Amino acid sequence: MLSLTLSLLAVAASASARSPYDIPKSEWDTLNSTVGGRLAFGVPFARSCFQDVGPNVTTGGPDCATVQANYGVNTFRVNQFGSMMRTQWETCQKTNQGCLIDSDNPQDSAAFSPPKVCHQGSIAPYYISVKEPNDVTQAFAFSNRTGVPLSIKNTGHDFAGKSSGPGTLALWTRNMQDIKYDASFVPDGCSIPGTPAVTNGAGVDLEAIYNFAEANKITFVGGSAKTVGVTGWLLGGGHSVLSNSYGLGVDRVLQFKVVTPDGQYRTANACQNQDLFWALRGGGGGTFGVVMEITSEVIPNPLSIVSLQWNFDPQLLNVTTLFGVAVNSSLQWVQDGWGGYIVATTSILANPKLNAAEAAANLKPLTDYLKASGAQFEWKQYESFWPLFDAIQAVPVPVGVNGAVSSRLVPKSCFSNILSRSILFPAILSTVVAASGQAALFMTTPFNYAAKAGATSVTPVWREAVWHVVTTIHWDWDASAARAKLGYTTASAAVTPLRALTLGGGAYLNEADTYEPSWENSFWGESNYKQLLATKKKYDPDSLLDCWHCVGSKGKSSQTESCYY
Repeated sequence: MLSLTLSLLAVAASASARSPYDIPKSEWDTLNSTVGGRLAFGVPFARSCFQDVGPNVTTGGPDCATVQANYGVNTFRVNQFGSMMRTQWETCQKTNQGCLIDSDNPQDSAAFSPPKVCHQGSIAPYYISVKEPNDVTQAFAFSNRTGVPLSIKNTGHDFAGKSSGPGTLALWTRNMQDIKYDASFVPDGCSIPGTPAVTNGAGVDLEAIYNFAEANKITFVGGSAKTVGVTGWLLGGGHSVLSNSYGLGVDRVLQFKVVTPDGQYRTANACQNQDLFWALRGGGGGTFGVVMEITSEVIPNPLSIVSLQWNFDPQLLNVTTLFGVAVNSSLQWVQDGWGGYIVATTSILANPKLNAAEAAANLKPLTDYLKASGAQFEWKQYESFWPLFDAIQAVPVPVGVNGAVSSRLVPKSCFSNILSRSILFPAILSTVVAASGQAALFMTTPFNYAAKAGATSVTPVWREAVWHVVTTIHWDWDASAARAKLGYTTASAAVTPLRALTLGGGAYLNEADTYEPSWENSFWGESNYKQLLATKKKYDPDSLLDCWHCVGSKGKSSQTESCYY
């Protein structure tokens, strides 16, 4: 009895030591031995440039010249554990401590010379490079035993910092790169006809899966940024220029394989663990378990897609007129099968349902306007998604910088008649002005897609939305904590006119305001959130997984969420 009591007291004492720095080296060595030696120190991306460092910052990572040369290069950053695409998530914003260099001029040594100090910031001090389910099982056991919180990171494309983790043990899934194609996939345990499908490891990004799809003469319906991870994109919903016809990423998922916080490696599909399957189809990453692989339905090529792309000389662009055309025409456009991105000077619309002649006739009012306004435009025909995706890449999104986003889904009711459009028009213009012109109209909603009611956990607002409006606000690399906080406030305020117009509406959780008000309802809707929370409690009753504005989030009292304002 005494030995049992002492054992329980030892476990309780260990579990209270929540800081990873309080854990004995012997514990870390034991963990390392159980995960094949894949435990490593989490080193801030620009660490090698600094002479002076804060407490507990270790050495490692690329040399300074390499960091400087690749500071704004997404394809390099994505493979560095200590890097985030938005650099404020490498810092602890609340204390303004991090390890950044000048994003405008990475060669400027004044940014990292003494007395400048490199701090650990929000980079997890330890991580496991996950390769197999046992790695995750051991991490959960370690967290249970020691009280060290966990975080999950893949590519670092994360607008809300959910995959950064101050004081955590991180599970880095980037190195799970397997991709395979099955022309007739049947989910485990199901007795249904096979479906063409692709299975990807948790670390695969969109460019890799598009390359694979093109080589195998299939189309994977995905997003527009090549280094975005498939897993995070999909778990949050996943929108695409093709979503109008083929649905969100979650609509196309057939199966997940996931390690849940009890250490079990589970298969979730329509025939087993259905509650978990539903939750993973839109409930967000870092919440219900660590996804190891995903299988999604694909479309055999050729897939004929017609596209209209246009560019305005900034001197000729009248944003008011352009957005007026969009307000008056977008409902008809989505009803006719169009998806796309309207981004001030450069825009693109695409349609997999019309042939070239039909498309030209369908958008004649738009091309007449473009001609009259001096825009350059071009029609293109594609036989697969890859070349269209390549065309979308012509508008690069900056990385290695500080920035906040906000967004709102704008429903059909805002476009349905002259009165509603007359109210929407000044609201969207106010948003554009408040965002200093950095606002985009994404026609990437599943408007025409016949989704099975209740099959996914995304907000139902997606199904009736015409636009997903996104704004971006940037600030300097060395901004004060107060100035950075103002950036978030400005981004949030930019969509206030749209929130007022869409009361009870929603936002896309992967591209939402970091400080989204009533986030549970915005991201999922009240009914969905209640069900998601119940599923969270079932599979993670001890909340081993916790992240900002995730289902069951603990809030700022949590170690993983302690650096938010």
